[in-house]
Amino acid sequence: MKVPFVDLTEQHREIRDEIDAVIREIIDQSRFVGGPHVETFERDFAAYCGTRYAVACKSGTDALKLALMAVGVGRGEEVITVPHTFIATVEAITSVGAHPVFVDIDKATYQMSPDRVAEFLEGECRVEKDGRVVNKNSERPVVALLPVHLYGLPSDMQPLLALADRFGLKVIEDAAQAHGASYQLDGEAKRTGTFGQVGAFSFYPGKNLGALGEGGAVVTDEEDRDQRMRLWRDHGQSEKYVHVSADGWNMRLDTLQCAVLSLKLKRLDEWNGKRRQAAQWYRERLQNDDRIVLPVEPSGRKHVYHLFIVRVPNRHQVREELSKQGIGVGLHYPISLHLQKAYQHLGYKPGDLPASEAVAESILSLPMFPHLTEEQVDYVCHSLTAALP
Repeated sequence: MKVPFVDLTEQHREIRDEIDAVIREIIDQSRFVGGPHVETFERDFAAYCGTRYAVACKSGTDALKLALMAVGVGRGEEVITVPHTFIATVEAITSVGAHPVFVDIDKATYQMSPDRVAEFLEGECRVEKDGRVVNKNSERPVVALLPVHLYGLPSDMQPLLALADRFGLKVIEDAAQAHGASYQLDGEAKRTGTFGQVGAFSFYPGKNLGALGEGGAVVTDEEDRDQRMRLWRDHGQSEKYVHVSADGWNMRLDTLQCAVLSLKLKRLDEWNGKRRQAAQWYRERLQNDDRIVLPVEPSGRKHVYHLFIVRVPNRHQVREELSKQGIGVGLHYPISLHLQKAYQHLGYKPGDLPASEAVAESILSLPMFPHLTEEQVDYVCHSLTAALP
């Protein structure tokens, strides 16, 4: 049996007639940028998340950049984030001239550790008379917190929001892998992307809500931020050839992608439910094997399993054996960003962030997609346990 890591074919077969129809409509209208399909998707995605506004853009990386700019993060300032994430999180920080400060993750959830954030703010920073927080090591102001809802599990937002409030920090959520995930705050389940000032999403094809190419969006409740992001994504234009901002790029998301995303958005909860079912099948078959560390789902947090991550001994050997059995697996992410050559100038060294490093050395991503069958999960689990030392 062959089990792909991700299978988008079945997903698109399910809605192929609708996709074909909307493609024909767009070609017949010959309106490929902007228009009603973009406006409809932005309105519906904002409503789905529970915010007033959503700004569609070219990629999740662009979404993060727009989000950082929208809350005023700029040159020479510092943003607290994690090293266990895709590089786009940190690329966005540096793209606005800011500096990343890494804090370690919680070893059980793989999310930003509120305790490590508190240690940094209380031990390595000082609060000036005007309320600004300054990193005592770099003498740069610390202005924002950027948690990543990695793998589809929300970060522990209540203590993070409390720290942000205490130290006057903005909160930007990287929700690129967590469309539809939720967190209980004050007795109410809120979806990721809605806890901070802005939330950034990716619509890369393999995401829980994926386009037929690149795509992203920022959600917010603030009209002023919404309007500024709309200017920046379209060459600083308030209307055609009227440029009111010197900050401007071509970050527009095209009409076709928005039309297809609207079709998929209607099925997102159903598809997330199928991912959760597949995750339950994995748990039932693997939970009694003490060689495997399974993902956790703390009380009050709804995981949408963009990825199903396990930790195993002899990771590379196990990966090779599964590949021989026709099983697609992934590594998300095998080298922590603080140890990447691209960020060696920041001065981190092995051992500085032990939880991130330990997880990076042992993680393995098993097949996960909405149309994964129980028979396929059986085969993956049997092959995995047989491959373990």
